[in-house]
Amino acid sequence: MMIDLHTHTLLSDGVLLPVELVQRAKAKGYQALAITDHCDYSNLESVIASLRRFVSSLPKDPGLGLSFGVELTHPYPEQIPDLVKAARKLGAEIVVVHGETLVEPVPEGTNEAAIKSGADILAHPGLIKPELVELAAKKGVHLEITTRRGHCFTNGWVAASAKKFGAKLALNTDAHLPEDLTRWEDAQKIAQGAGMSLPEIEEMRKNSWKLFDQIIAKRESKK
Repeated sequence: MMIDLHTHTLLSDGVLLPVELVQRAKAKGYQALAITDHCDYSNLESVIASLRRFVSSLPKDPGLGLSFGVELTHPYPEQIPDLVKAARKLGAEIVVVHGETLVEPVPEGTNEAAIKSGADILAHPGLIKPELVELAAKKGVHLEITTRRGHCFTNGWVAASAKKFGAKLALNTDAHLPEDLTRWEDAQKIAQGAGMSLPEIEEMRKNSWKLFDQIIAKRESKK
């Protein structure tokens, strides 16, 4: 019963049309999905408009809940507060920030800026500083446990740090390719490999569902 709040399509650097991502996710047993294509100021407005149009065009599907938003990727940390505000103003239902993973040249200070700006999810935050994990717990920002190769190198650090300070975790795939989508059973094993117990993994899944339910409730309130 997979829920995944961090995925990409060909609107950024993924390879699938949004509708193909939806169909492939359903085939993997997904119950909820958020499309969060990479954005900076060059494409923020166009991506959000495209994803909103796509989601609103779909027939109701009781088998899959769908949301849309952005992953703010590689901006200067100074830009992040205004980018988060702009994304929400333009209608992004979920805001993810690309964290300081070990395998990409993300500017130092990105994790701190994302948390202070109140992003929904700080993706693959690398060897995040303990004081920032504590701040994320206070701000309600979710830290990501990821199934994506490379980014997953620090899952154990993130999981242990979140446990120490009571920060919320969310498990996502960061899918770009069809094969990146994963069944819950396999995602659960990756979380176990990061040192998480089954009750902790279930609590992580509940965190994602609570965030997703809040997104849908907010959408419905605007109708």
